[in-house]
Amino acid sequence: MQKRFVRPGRPAGATTFDAELAQAFGAAVRAVRSEQGMAQESLAHRAGIERSHMGKIERGEHMPTLAIIFKIAGALECSTAVLMSETEKRLAEAKS
Repeated sequence: MQKRFVRPGRPAGATTFDAELAQAFGAAVRAVRSEQGMAQESLAHRAGIERSHMGKIERGEHMPTLAIIFKIAGALECSTAVLMSETEKRLAEAKS
């Protein structure tokens, strides 16, 4: 019997990226940031992430991890629930 090796990571072809969700979350972050009159670069600095990564998140090109969502919420001085409810609102608008 041959020994099977377990490889770390996702199986080949698996994806967790959902473009519609990523765009809705990015739009929610941008809306909250704009309401506060904060520049994207300032938000990225406060959250401790690269400015280019923040831009990709806001454009919906990157799906942020849970840790980054918490960092963004902390930098915006709001709860993650605010960001999620904004995201849900935008998803509902897109479907209607």
